Amino acid sequence: MSRKSRRLSPEEERLWKQVAETTTPIKRAALPKLPFSQAPKTKPKRPIYAPPKFSVGEKAAAAETRISAPDQPVRMDHKAFTRLKRGKSNPEARIDLHGMTAATAHTALTAFLLRAYADNKRLVLVITGKGRQSDSGDFAPRPIGVLRQQVPHWLGQPPLRQIVLQTTPAHQRHGGSGALYVYLTRRR
Repeated sequence: MSRKSRRLSPEEERLWKQVAETTTPIKRAALPKLPFSQAPKTKPKRPIYAPPKFSVGEKAAAAETRISAPDQPVRMDHKAFTRLKRGKSNPEARIDLHGMTAATAHTALTAFLLRAYADNKRLVLVITGKGRQSDSGDFAPRPIGVLRQQVPHWLGQPPLRQIVLQTTPAHQRHGGSGALYVYLTRRR
């Protein structure tokens, strides 16, 4: 839809001329001429992140770990795993680690999982949260979400390693990437 342009009425033209006569044009100061040698040749480029120098025999920095490796073999029943991934299985217990320090969260998680195992629970939900979404301004990205990164490590260490059968990121209805399903082994 286009608008039709309208012409100014005689009254509006008279008013405009009155305003235009009272204004003075802005005089711009002439920019100083730089000698050819001082003139900028090109625009400065943004700094590009260069990875740190690495030489043979040196240890590499630890890589960021994911909650669940995509190539991790499924050790539980495939039908149950499919239901789990689709969010059809409801966790029997849950623990929320938001706001805890790493030491407190580790102790609470260990006690929670051992209690759930003793109560013959199979599927539990561990809510780690997504972590802070702030940028430190460094060239290299820094890990965000300490608990989100540490919980998978804790689940792979004794005494939890013996009772944890499978871990996988939670379905969106149970917290998405800020939570983990932990499938426990059967009690002997």
